[in-house]
Amino acid sequence: MILRQFGTKIHLSRRLFSSSGDRDIVNAIAELNKEMEHLFGESPVSGPTNPSSENPIFQEDSSFPSPSKTMSETRLTHVDTKGEAQMVDVSSKETTKRVAIASCKVILGKSTFDLVSSNQMGKGDAISVARLAGIIGAKQTSNLIPLCHNINLSHVRVDLNLNPSDFSIDIEGEASSSGKTGVEMEAMMAVSVAGLTVYDMCKAASKGIEITNVRLERKSGGKSGDWFRGTK
Repeated sequence: MILRQFGTKIHLSRRLFSSSGDRDIVNAIAELNKEMEHLFGESPVSGPTNPSSENPIFQEDSSFPSPSKTMSETRLTHVDTKGEAQMVDVSSKETTKRVAIASCKVILGKSTFDLVSSNQMGKGDAISVARLAGIIGAKQTSNLIPLCHNINLSHVRVDLNLNPSDFSIDIEGEASSSGKTGVEMEAMMAVSVAGLTVYDMCKAASKGIEITNVRLERKSGGKSGDWFRGTK
């Protein structure tokens, strides 16, 4: 292994010497290569190595960026330096107005959709119950998601709209607060709980109901500023 590495360094050195004053050294290296081939039956293996930075003849190849250059600057804020879960300390953050809007879709199927739209479900008005459940869910976010902060919400809105084109219910939730951390989780919790409540209200009519596309649509406030779906 040492001979292979040594042979590689010799190969690189021949490429990197360019001045006429170093030609004697290059010739000497060539003679050494021939002698090694005679002794060991093969030429020194060429290939990528990690030559010592202390030797000036070994130059760093810029086509291979160092790990520090390729490592993403983005990191998980809920993981400490030991890789353990942590609650983020927001005490130093600025208090700003925070708003987040999320959405999801509940696919009912035609027969169940007709029952919901005509308010004939055995448990009652699925739309109204789900709206209230979504609001309650947003306020309980920190009790359900372990590392979420307990936020004083200033407003929660949950809207459910019947969509006859695909026999579904489109749900949109909005959460807002003036504080030091965002309300994205509260908005997504609102639509998730509303969607689950629709399922609970309608499961007697169909077990095949699907809750899909739970996602953040946009947010504003905080250090990262405004964001909306379609941006990075």
